[in-house]
Parts: sequence; C-alpha cells; structure tokens
Amino acid sequence: MNELTADSTARAMVAAIRDKEISARELLELHLSRIAERNPELNAIVSLDEERARVGASAADEATAAGAELGSLHGLPFAFKDTHDVAGWRTTYGSPLFADHVPDADELIVERIRTAGAVTIGKTNVPEFAAGSHTFNPVFGTTLNPVDPSRSAGGSSGGAACALRAGMVPLADGSDMGGSLRNPASFCGVVGLRPSLGRVPAWPTDNLWETTGTSGPLARNVDDLALLLSVVAGPDPRVPTALAEPGDAFATTPEVPLDGLRVALSPDLGGLLEVDSQVRRVVEESGAALAAAEARVEATEPDLAEADDTFRTLRAWLFQAGFGPLLAAHPDSIKQSLADNIRAGESLTGADIARAYQQRTALTERMRLFFQHHDVLVLPTSQVPPFAADQEYPHEINGRPMATYLDWMRSAYLITVTGCPAISVPAGETADGLPVGVQIVAPFGADARLLGVARAFERLRDIP
Repeated sequence: MNELTADSTARAMVAAIRDKEISARELLELHLSRIAERNPELNAIVSLDEERARVGASAADEATAAGAELGSLHGLPFAFKDTHDVAGWRTTYGSPLFADHVPDADELIVERIRTAGAVTIGKTNVPEFAAGSHTFNPVFGTTLNPVDPSRSAGGSSGGAACALRAGMVPLADGSDMGGSLRNPASFCGVVGLRPSLGRVPAWPTDNLWETTGTSGPLARNVDDLALLLSVVAGPDPRVPTALAEPGDAFATTPEVPLDGLRVALSPDLGGLLEVDSQVRRVVEESGAALAAAEARVEATEPDLAEADDTFRTLRAWLFQAGFGPLLAAHPDSIKQSLADNIRAGESLTGADIARAYQQRTALTERMRLFFQHHDVLVLPTSQVPPFAADQEYPHEINGRPMATYLDWMRSAYLITVTGCPAISVPAGETADGLPVGVQIVAPFGADARLLGVARAFERLRDIP
C-alpha cells in the first residue's frame, strides 16, 4: 500500500492503479472506510451497494492484470447523481414516486464514465427532481454540509459536492440548470463546471433542442475536473446539438498566465443581485488578488436585464411540459415549491416562449460583444454562504425578502441563459469558516481556456 489516501487527487489515484502501486479493490476499501466514517452524518451517498462495488473493483483488477487497455478513470470509485439513469441501479430522482425505480439502460454521461473504467458504488443525493439548490427529499432525507453539518450542502448536485469534499469519492458528475453544479461547489468548497451548451451531450432526452440544462463535472481541483470533462465531453451521433470538439481535448489543462488577463469584476451584476456582505468581500478580495498578479481588472459587467424573465419563463415552460402530467396524477406527492413552479407554466402562451427565446438570443449576442473586450467575467457563484440545513431556501439577504426558492440563485441562473461556460472555484471563507466560491465565466466554447484561468486562480488563492 502506498501513500494514497481518500483525499488524494483523482489523477494520482489513476496513476497509482496503472503503475500497480495500489489495486482497485484497495482503493475502493479506502473510500468505503471514509463513507462509513462520514456518510451516516452527512447523507451524501445513497443506494450504496458495497458488494456490487467490490465485484466491480475486482473486475478492474483482473483487467489490469491481463494487460487490457485501461480507460482514463480505470478503477476509480464513482457514485452517480441520482437523477442520472444507471442500468441496474436504483435511481429515484429524489421522488417517492420513483422510490423503487431501476433503469434498464445507462444514460450517455453514465455510459461514458463507466466505459472509462470507473467502478460504480451507488448514487449521490439530490433534491426532488433536482429542483432547488438545497438537497433534501422524502426518500433519503437531507444532505448536510461537510464543513459544517448544520448547513446546507447546496444542490441539486449537493450529494456529489458533499461526497467530494468529504473524500467519499474522487470525482463526481452533476447537472446544472439554474446553478446545480455551481452552487453546491461553492457551498462545499470544491470545483464545479457548467460547460458550454453542447459540450456534454445528453441522451436519451425528450427534447434535443432544449438548451437550458446541461451535465458537467465536479472535482476537488481544476486538473481533476478537466480529467472528468475529457471523459464526458465530445460529440455523439444521436445529439445534433453536441459540439464537435472531442473530449480528449480537455485531458490537459492549458497554462493561462494571469499577467495581462482582462478581467471584468462584478460583485452584484450592476445591482441585479442582492449579495451577502461576506460573499461580496470574497469577490472583491479575489479581484484584488488578480490585480496583484497583474491581471487587468475592471469593475464592469454585461447588461443581463432580461435574463431573469428569460430563465423563469423557460424554466416554468419546461417544468410544466416535463412534470405537468405527473403533478396532475399525483398532486399530493410533489413538494409545494416545485408544484408551484410547474403550475406557473400552465398560463404561458406561445408569445411568452417566443419572447424568452428572442431575449435569449439578444443576451447571447450581448455576451459575445462583451467578451471582445474582456477575457473573463468574475462574480459570486452564490449570493449567500451555506445557509441553515433546516431551511428550504434563504428567506432574506441583507433584509431583502426572497419570495421563492429561486430568488437567491440569480447569480447562477442569470449566467445560465447566456449559454457561456461558468466554473465555481473556491475563493475564500466567511468569518466562521464556511466556504465561498467565485464564478468565472468565459465566452461560449472557450471551456479549455476557462479551465486554464480557473487553475491559475486556484493556485493564486491557494484555498484548502
């Protein structure tokens, strides 16, 4: 047994397995030990099946011994987000209506990760149907923050981010419509990427042309995140909206110097966001650190005035289309906030949807022009630090009421409708030690360069 621990990097774990310094079975036992230690309190991993995982790890070791060609995630323990279908594994979507659901087939992101050699151990907890950025549901309960278990781990990829920070898994998959990769990354002190639309294709889907949500990677550092992105990104013949660049283009993170980098810094998007004072401080300190590294930091932001209406209209429309029949059949089995969001779509007209897409087109063009003068935009990932786990969502920020479970997530979802890639990177802490991430946004398609900027920032801030 070598010096590896459950907190080592994913790249170090893969290298150790390839070099036969550790077996997949031994690596699995390291993680199962950490899961036994921390998961009973944190509730990040659900549907854990240790014996099936051991069978999978043994098969990985047999492949190594036989000299087989090994995938880039060979032997890594992996728990998939519980909204992603995994063949033969209980997948509940956080809903009691699907508490016993076992899919027959992997969805595309799962297929790619398993083909790369990951060893399935279970699922990571989610809010009901991934709605909302606090992870709780009637099937498995609440996931707690690994830094302070009295606080939320965020969501909807809250189980994934929590499991990562606690060392229960080395990498994690997630998905993001209004911040579901980015918010939990900020809350748990890990890295989460919402990639450019089409970078990580989805299949199967009932709407190939819907471009609000996307899957993506989470990791404890940017280089590990790039490793997972290299596996899940790339075209698929079933998905005509997929970007053509192959996944292995992201296997190595490019070096991007901060010297001369044109940074637009905006703690509140020109007043569109109500931001907690401690979060604002971390964003401003990040800007000062970038400036000290000789980046060209300017206090400015794009005009995203229509983004709120655009996101809320499209979200309500998509939720009504996707969950309307389910709500009609089971009106008492869906949480109230989600039911309200679904019903908000019932009164939408064709003109409303057309307006939303016209606005989205204008926002996309505005961002293209903005990035002609700036390389990246830096703003808060979440407008608040991790809030109390017994709340559904923050009810106020700086005394300003948050009327719904979406209001406090604007810093993430206003970026969603631009289509641009955005990454949350740990940037600082509150006075009582809670993690705070900043969100770095790049032009559409510039995912690789965004990773390079994020890694340079990660080194600059050196946040544990």
